[in-house]
Amino acid sequence: MGFLGFIIFGAIAGYLGRLLMPGRQPMGCLGTTALGMAGSLLGGTLASLLFDGDVRLGGAGIIGSIIGVLIVLFVLQRTGHLNDRRR
Repeated sequence: MGFLGFIIFGAIAGYLGRLLMPGRQPMGCLGTTALGMAGSLLGGTLASLLFDGDVRLGGAGIIGSIIGVLIVLFVLQRTGHLNDRRR
């Protein structure tokens, strides 16, 4: 998958992850895409660590990406980085 495909895949994974995570996540399209890309890298790295026994930085499939997005969103919510700054 090329870089453009990774961006589109990240947007889809970020959107689906935000749909599954309860609560409000105030971010736009670029934030959602970056979230999906980070989640894909996190999910792929965790999957390689769990199943292969070594740490490799790489993207994951859609399920691994959504799990990665949910982990990133959970951490962002717990640390207070997803406050609504528009109030």
